Amino acid sequence: MQVLWSEGPSNVQHVRDSLLPDEKLAYNTVQTMLNVLYRKGRVRRSLTGRAYIYRAAASREKVLCQAVREFVQRAFGGSPEALVMSLVKTNQVDLEKIAKLSRELEAEEKPDE
Repeated sequence: MQVLWSEGPSNVQHVRDSLLPDEKLAYNTVQTMLNVLYRKGRVRRSLTGRAYIYRAAASREKVLCQAVREFVQRAFGGSPEALVMSLVKTNQVDLEKIAKLSRELEAEEKPDE
């Protein structure tokens, strides 16, 4: 998905080459994953010549929002506050960063004067 979001519609070979340039994944492995994503509705595809061109079915923002929502529901009982506390307790984010983010969000919410 990262390749499709960043580079746009791509065939299997392009996705394969973009994933791990130094460590080549098997073509069939990448093709299988794209086909799984297609069956799940995460990507769309169209036949161009003899190859399928895959494109993301939804924006990165929309997919990540849904994934975070599902993760918070499953792992933290639906409590975003519990997620934040876990991030603080495991030193993934510190209180200064949270305060800075809070100030930035408040600035975005205030209309220009």
